[in-house]
Amino acid sequence: MKLTVIGAGSTYTPELVEGVLDRRQELPITTLDLMDIDRARLEVVGALARRMAAARAPDLQVRLLTDRAQALEGADFVLTQIRVGGNAARILDEKIPLSLGCLGQETTGPGGFAKALRTIPVMLDIAHELERRSPQAWLINFTNPSGIITQALATYTKAKVLGLCNVPINMQHDLASLLGADPARVTMDYFGLNHLGFVRRVFLDGEDVTARALSDPGREFPEEEIEPYRVLGLLPNGYLHYYYYRDRALAKLQAAPRTRGEVVMELEQELISQYRDPNLKEKPAALAQRGGARYSLAAISLVAALHCDKQEVHVINTVNGATTPDLPPGAVMEVSAVVGKQGASPLPVGPLPVPVRGLIQAVKAYEELTVHAGAEGDRQVALQALLAHPLVPSLPVARQLLEALLQAHRPYLPQFGE
Repeated sequence: MKLTVIGAGSTYTPELVEGVLDRRQELPITTLDLMDIDRARLEVVGALARRMAAARAPDLQVRLLTDRAQALEGADFVLTQIRVGGNAARILDEKIPLSLGCLGQETTGPGGFAKALRTIPVMLDIAHELERRSPQAWLINFTNPSGIITQALATYTKAKVLGLCNVPINMQHDLASLLGADPARVTMDYFGLNHLGFVRRVFLDGEDVTARALSDPGREFPEEEIEPYRVLGLLPNGYLHYYYYRDRALAKLQAAPRTRGEVVMELEQELISQYRDPNLKEKPAALAQRGGARYSLAAISLVAALHCDKQEVHVINTVNGATTPDLPPGAVMEVSAVVGKQGASPLPVGPLPVPVRGLIQAVKAYEELTVHAGAEGDRQVALQALLAHPLVPSLPVARQLLEALLQAHRPYLPQFGE
């Protein structure tokens, strides 16, 4: 069995390798291909990965590759975690919107829009090459904005793709803590979009325990999630505070001495320095500060569910089909689904709850327009996408945002021409 990681120069990779090593009894992975276009960074991260494997699974072949075709050839599972333009581009995604009075964030609003435009063409190239070299493989996308990228792959390719985010699994673990139960016993009636999802009901061993789980949820969930729950009767994931507390969120970002991207850039330099230590044979504790908690658990658990036909419930990004009548059948949504060898079967959602239906539909329209713009290089549609987003206040601001972002990221946006 071969597992390939595209974007393996990421500082997240040691956590992913740890997940592979933890699951080797049920996942007979013999080859782990780590691929990245940045050879120098790949050598540092990959050397740590090899030391980790040598310490726990000396028979596991860990290959470090800059040739994408070689990495995709013969793969059974491909995990994508790329960042087009690196953290320098992320920082621009954050600062440019803030300078125009809009939210500056990696995945939500104009920042996520710019990241998607840069990323969509590259991810489409990866998926098309996977179709040619390993059409049977599953592509599990962790690249942000995960929902939009998965939508692009579902719209423009025939790859077997599922999108993944660590936010739902963190909510599951928080709910399990509230219930005093093993997380494996807890499932959620979860629906929405990536970074715009809601928990409607909570189950313990199949029994509805929503009232019990959320009777005193403040111990595990911040007030910015609990107060909307009390109003809506739905537990929102953490990214909803950008919508329900937008003025507060914007003011906090504008007042911060550094953007999150600048903080992450410094953290990654420290992590890379630690990874160079030839005596280090496990992921360092400092990796927890990087974010992405339970990333490997979510990713490798999903791989195991697919490979072992587990018929487990996972929250994934996949096409709607008939899951809800309130989104187009081809729209990618984030939803609880039963996962087995044949893929993911979303659990029925039915009509979206009225208090959140309009927000979900508006953001989905923005996502569909962003995918079109990113794949086709259409400026008019790109402007329509920004205008459709609830966090962009006006057409003049949308125009300024578009021009500033296209200019700042021109080297990474060849689809828009000169």
